[in-house]
Amino acid sequence: MYLSIIALLGLGAVSADSTDVGPLVRALWLVQARGFAEAVGPSGDQRLKGRLAKALAKDHLITRGEIEGLMTPETFHALAGSDSSLDSSEIASALAAATPPTRTRLFPKPRSHADYLTTTFDQIDEAHRQAGDTITRWIVANHRPGEPLDLIVVCTGNSRRSMLGAAMGNLAAAYYGMPEIRFHSGGTAPSAFNKRAVEALTDVGFEVKPTGQEAAGGEPALANPIYHVRWGEGFETVEFSKLYNDKANPHAGFAALMVCGEADASCPFVKGAALRVSMPYLDPKIYDDCSYEGAKYAECRDDMGRLMLAILMRARLELRVGQSSAR
Repeated sequence: MYLSIIALLGLGAVSADSTDVGPLVRALWLVQARGFAEAVGPSGDQRLKGRLAKALAKDHLITRGEIEGLMTPETFHALAGSDSSLDSSEIASALAAATPPTRTRLFPKPRSHADYLTTTFDQIDEAHRQAGDTITRWIVANHRPGEPLDLIVVCTGNSRRSMLGAAMGNLAAAYYGMPEIRFHSGGTAPSAFNKRAVEALTDVGFEVKPTGQEAAGGEPALANPIYHVRWGEGFETVEFSKLYNDKANPHAGFAALMVCGEADASCPFVKGAALRVSMPYLDPKIYDDCSYEGAKYAECRDDMGRLMLAILMRARLELRVGQSSAR
């Protein structure tokens, strides 16, 4: 089964600049866009890929029986038509119809990187899966179309993990057509947006440019440049190291995502937060000035990015079900 999945993926991986991701990935994206939220969660990602690989192995067609339990019969029939099977052209058409307009406004490189990360949800560990479930439920319960819903990613220095997490969260929100969900960053002892975190973002296509201005820093000897961050047309923010309760951040009704153990321990109560979730990640700082430095910053970026994408994907599916039920 593993070899068949690799063959369907296409040479074992989906490259960031791939123009043909293969039938398995297209089928996976279709279920992620039109399926049941419970069928596409990280805990079942490997099982889902295996099931789709088996369905596609013979003739690259998916029949109703092979996708049973992954989407409603009505949805499948609307996509497949009278022959009760989905071929590659029907899957491609369904994916085009399901693509949120905001996704088309993303810069090509971050969009392509998000595409890739959506194929890696099985790499999310159990602790972060549980945190993701909590955040998904909160988003679904509090989302109002067109109204901002804020989350602040918090680490001690607001220099690395919180910056990466907020950027990848905003990319995920645009990717899944939910730009009203806005991610911010903050710290408990701010320092500066670390140059290595900046490089990790620019490596996947974010524009991160200094404005020429500086903010007050938590460490007097350390400059705290203000950056203009963009990930698509009309998608941008101003970023610098700051306290989580800085005036630039929301002060009430937000979710606080504690992505480092130090901030989690030193800030057991986050004033104004409607939700506080502990979800620590290893600080890539420990690899600074070592040969693995760049790879470890990319690993941290992608670990948080795939979780943010999984959260927004499932929230979008659950909200769609709720909207359909309300009609």
